[in-house]
This record gives sequence, structure tokens and C-alpha cells, in this order.
Amino acid sequence: MAVNFEVPLSGGDVSEGVVRVGDTVRRPLGAHSPAVHGLLRHLEAVAFDGAPRVLGVDGRGREVLSWVPGEVPRRPLAGFVVSDEALRGVGRLLRRYHEAAASYEAPEGAPWDGETSNLDGEPEVIGHCDVTPENVVFRGGTPVALIDFDLARPTTRLFDVVTALRHWGPIADPADRDALLYRVDVGRRLRVFCDAYGLDARERREVLPAARVRFERSYRAMQVRAEGGGVWARMWRGGAGQRIRRAQDWLERYWDELDARLW
Repeated sequence: MAVNFEVPLSGGDVSEGVVRVGDTVRRPLGAHSPAVHGLLRHLEAVAFDGAPRVLGVDGRGREVLSWVPGEVPRRPLAGFVVSDEALRGVGRLLRRYHEAAASYEAPEGAPWDGETSNLDGEPEVIGHCDVTPENVVFRGGTPVALIDFDLARPTTRLFDVVTALRHWGPIADPADRDALLYRVDVGRRLRVFCDAYGLDARERREVLPAARVRFERSYRAMQVRAEGGGVWARMWRGGAGQRIRRAQDWLERYWDELDARLW
């Protein structure tokens, strides 16, 4: 009889206690888990193939998700992760996800992890809200799936796009970028992503203002979470807040150049 051993998984900033068991992933349940499970079941129902499936809860009270085969990037990032092909692929994947999630009507009062991430106005979709390289599965150098939906919540498409661009542009001070992204033309990369996602002219005018708002809200949200201790406090002590402030300063300093490159 085959024995399935637990293999600890790592790479993200927040999730702890995540293990692989055979062709499944086991994760601790949280207050937000029922809301996330509803979203994932909807994605399965509409045949979106870029997310794990909910398989239930195991005997230790952990959620059981399907294992998504492929390669998840680790730091330092490999060349294929920072390529234009990968950038376009993530943009298209996020657009496909938004189109699949748009028809999901979350139950009123669904317990998402955190408040609505949004600009002014009503949310449009349940966004992933954490499309970092560590949460994208690649196969043959192509992005094929999103994982770790713990931070999913009501938002707008643009706000989710900007959150992804924070990491894939990246909209960050060069001192805080991965080595292969240190000298990249961020403005050009923003345009490549926006082209692949399909942002129109009106939406592109809002990308940088939305990034400005996101940075400030992200700083305040992380500061509050850090006060509760745990991994958020560790991230804060490790300089997360300072990195956000440096990214804000960098964005303001190169605003005009970035804006010109979006078109």
C-alpha cells in the first residue's frame, strides 16, 4: 500500500503549516476558508482550470485542495519568470480569472480575510489580491494557474491588476527588487502587462493613481495586522513597511516617465 508522506511547502510570506500529501495540499483552516471555498467551487463549476479544487477537510481539520502540477517560482527568480512571455502570460491568466469569477455571487457577509480592497465605488469581482510570483504555477515557462487564495476578497479588476503590477512590474525601489529585475524598464513592463490583460485607455489612466492609493492602504493594513503578532509581525519587523514607503517614493519620483510608457 502506498504511503503518502507530508512534505512541507514554503515560499509565500503568510501561509504556515502548508504541506503536500500525494496529489493534495493540506492547509490550516481559517475564518475566511468558507468564503474561499465557495469561490474555488464556483471556479470549478465554470470550468476555470487555473486554480486548485476544494476536496474537503481531513481528519486533522485541515482543508484539502488538489495539487496543481508545475513549477512555482522561488527567490532569486529565474530568467523565465521575469521574461516578457511570463509577464504576458500572467496578465492573460489574471484576465481569465476575473472573467471566471465575475459570475460568482458571494453570500452576504462572507468572511473574507480583511476588508474590501477597493477604490471608491462598488466592488466588481472577488479578486485574488496576491498575484505574486510565489502564487503562480508555471509549466514549460508558461503561467497556468493561481494558488493561495487566502487574501481573496471583493475588489475591482483594476485594483487587482495594480496589486499584481506591484510585484510583476515591479513597482518598487530598485534596492528591493529581485536581482534580474534591478535594471528593467518598469514602464515598458507595465504596458506589456496591461496590453496582455486588455486594459483600455480610460483604465490605463487610472493605473498609477490606483497604485498610489494601494500603497497607502497596504501600509496601514500591514501595520494593523502586525499588531496582532504572528507572521505579519515578523514581516513588519523584517522591513515590509519600509519597502512600501520606498516603493511609494519611487513611484512619485518616476510618475511622469511611467505614465508616458503605459501607452
